Parts: sequence; C-alpha cells; structure tokens
Amino acid sequence: MDIIEAIGKRKSIRDFKDDPVPQNVLREILEISCRAPSAMNTQPWEFTVVAKDTLDSMRQAAVDKLTAGEKPRSEHCVAGWPSDSVYRLRQIELAKSLFQLMDIKKEDADKRSQWIERGFRYFNAPAAIIICVDRMLAEGTPIFDIGAVTQTICLTALHYGLGTCIEEQGVMYPDIVRKFCNITEIKQIVIAIAIGYPNWDFPANRLETPRESVDTVTRWCGFE
Repeated sequence: MDIIEAIGKRKSIRDFKDDPVPQNVLREILEISCRAPSAMNTQPWEFTVVAKDTLDSMRQAAVDKLTAGEKPRSEHCVAGWPSDSVYRLRQIELAKSLFQLMDIKKEDADKRSQWIERGFRYFNAPAAIIICVDRMLAEGTPIFDIGAVTQTICLTALHYGLGTCIEEQGVMYPDIVRKFCNITEIKQIVIAIAIGYPNWDFPANRLETPRESVDTVTRWCGFE
C-alpha cells in the first residue's frame, strides 16, 4: 500500500478481532514510525505497548472507575469546542452518524453508556500503544511531534493489515496506566492508540467521515 492510498484509507476502528498482534510486527511498526519528524530531531516520544492480561486488567479497572462515577481526566490540555462553532458541529455530526450505524437512540441511556465504555475498553483491541513524553519538556511543546509520530504509526499499521484508533479515553485514568505499565511520574501520559485486526462486521467500522474541501480551509497568496 503506497502512502497516498494509506492516507485515504486510514480511519478510526472501533472494534477489533480477538487475534493477537505479533510483538515483532508491533516492533517493526514502531521502528518505521520513529522516522517521523520532530523539532530539532528531539524525538520526544516514548512508547509503552500493552497486551494480553495487562491490557485486560487496565480495561476493567478503567470501566470500574467510570461506572463508580469517578470523573476521567487528562494529563495534558484537552481540546474544547465552543458550542456555537463549526468544530462542535462536526463533532455532533460524527456522533449522530455513529449512533445511527449502531442503532443507538437518543433516549437509550444504557446503549449510550455502553458506547462510552468502549473507549475505556480500548475498543476491544488486542493491543494498545501508550505514548508519553518527559515532564522536563515545557508543557505543550512536544504535542506537534507526538501528533506526527501518532499519524505515522496509524499509517504504517495499514501495511500490516492492522487498524487503529487514536483515543484519549485510554489514558484518562492515568493512575491506572501508571500502575499496570509501571510508568513513573516524571513521564507525562499523552495519548493511546488501540491497534489490532479490524472487525469489519461491526457497524461503526463502516463509517466514512467527510472532510472539508480544500477551498474551504485554504487561502492562496502570491498565485495568479
């Protein structure tokens, strides 16, 4: 699969087969992805790859906290979308599309709750990649670099027949991640990537999200 095809085919996968992903495949994906660009070649990313019993324990512990009413939190600034903005509108349209595919009605509190849980369960993926940065770095400065390596991981995964979902829910109980992955407090937990073989029978995996046209988001200066 060439890079243009991969960019066009990449999508968020929200359910996976049980098949485990071989460790050597995950290693190859990370080795390739470490070629991602970073400011001054600082390469601030650090990976923890989780699978099997450890990942299952993390899933259950996160869902237990969620159902107990403990508010999730992130270790870095989470984007907010003003209610009257086009960004919030796009978010709402995505949710509507997913709920339609999953036959989740607005008034069905149980199904909506189960859907929210999926993210904290890493969408049933057989493996997850946790990305951290060192706290000695100024707050926010490595986020561009983390975005670059995250996208590279997701594109590279397609070459191996794998799907991914970049998801913040997987790290929104950071104490759980630290406990099971032995991540020290000097590292900031930034994002998780669920990774595995896509379950194409799952309705939400059929979703194709729209994108704004280039003319909508681009200004041209100095061209005839």
